Amino acid sequence: MRVAIAGAGLAGLSCAKYLTDGGHTPLILERRDVLGGKVAAWKDADGDWYETGLHIFFGAYPNMLQLFKELGIEDRLQWKEHAMIFNQPEIPGTYSRFDFPNLPAPINGVIAILRNNDMLTWGEKISFAKGLIPAMLQGQKYVEEMDKYSWSEWMKRQNIPVRVEKEVFIAMSKALNFINPDEISATIILTALNRFLQEKNGSKMAFLDGSPTERLCEPLVDYITKRGGEVRLNAPLKEFLLDPAGHVSGFSIRGDNGATDEVVTADAYVSAMPVDPLKTMLPTPWKQMEFFQKLEGLEGVPVINLHLWFDRKLTEIDHLLFSRSPLLSVYADMSNTCRGYADPDRSMLELVLAPAKDWISKSDREIVDATLAELEKLFPQHFGSENPAQLLKSHVVKTPRSVYKATPGREQYRPSQQTPISNFYLTGDYTKQRYLASMEGAVLSGKLTAQAIIAAARA
Repeated sequence: MRVAIAGAGLAGLSCAKYLTDGGHTPLILERRDVLGGKVAAWKDADGDWYETGLHIFFGAYPNMLQLFKELGIEDRLQWKEHAMIFNQPEIPGTYSRFDFPNLPAPINGVIAILRNNDMLTWGEKISFAKGLIPAMLQGQKYVEEMDKYSWSEWMKRQNIPVRVEKEVFIAMSKALNFINPDEISATIILTALNRFLQEKNGSKMAFLDGSPTERLCEPLVDYITKRGGEVRLNAPLKEFLLDPAGHVSGFSIRGDNGATDEVVTADAYVSAMPVDPLKTMLPTPWKQMEFFQKLEGLEGVPVINLHLWFDRKLTEIDHLLFSRSPLLSVYADMSNTCRGYADPDRSMLELVLAPAKDWISKSDREIVDATLAELEKLFPQHFGSENPAQLLKSHVVKTPRSVYKATPGREQYRPSQQTPISNFYLTGDYTKQRYLASMEGAVLSGKLTAQAIIAAARA
């Protein structure tokens, strides 16, 4: 069976991969000239990579890790020590660590929390532990029911001190969905905590050894094409074409540089686009269907990713860092964490600016200047001296609509991969699956979509 897929992000590529495993022939159509969607990366004139986001792989990503294994590229994941490291704004230039011992879960997580005395008092730790008891006892059912509350509301209901949110969960909320605790659904953070605390290596992190486009997406394309599939870049979807019965009869692809439009036909069709552009392209008859109307409840959140190259080493830490800055979310010195970006003498910081709604329309210069002001607080020894660190170059990557904004109540709007249109499917991390809007969610959604198509073909 031939399957046309609109979008070459992780969800579209994963869907195509698993379709080829099932003996089917996918054709991926990507509007841009680069693979990866929300994990896309580019090379600049100097040959340096810059990425759409700071992408971290967790031990609690079973589908992603299985994909690496199936592609034979497990060695490209650079695992870091099992720890979470936070800046301490009240003591600039210092860090607070949660170190997980080599013990079964949840014992290792409990010990990591109890041994950290920099950020939380014993009373705060006990209050937080008590608050988590319902989630631990009632499991996923309870976690999903908490989608009606923001994380701030949930913590208040559990009588957890406000300082716990300030010290730990502002940073975690911004890292998970690029918004603050008073906006994010409690389900999102509880889901993450559930995975991190119940699996021994759930919170253990890895960096890819180079750009996601080159080190993950290209192997997926190679896998797909060697099994008869096809991937076409610069093939923007213009319109879903329908037959008289309302089924998809083809994808209309806009001609490049004045060329005539092309119609691509297949036995089944998949949208692997983000939810925002999908909503704008829905055919008029579909907009009357409750299934597609629910998509209006989902909207992408703005994200800004920065790359800053400096004339010296700012840190030797080989790990993700939670900045605890009012402007920044997480960052890493990629010259330490990534073999492909390694530099023994100079730092290249990759940073996520969040929340970004007030910054997405500002100039790159304004964004870089504001980030540098925050770095002066994080690295006072390098910026407060008579010989401050010099910025050599920068790249700012803006994504006005990234993963869906996971505010309370959003879970009910997440669609299944199978739609009311018998030959049309959805894939993407916004679709219904057990993980968050993340790389893991994208890969799992692609797998679920492929399974739905394969099952329909066998019926």
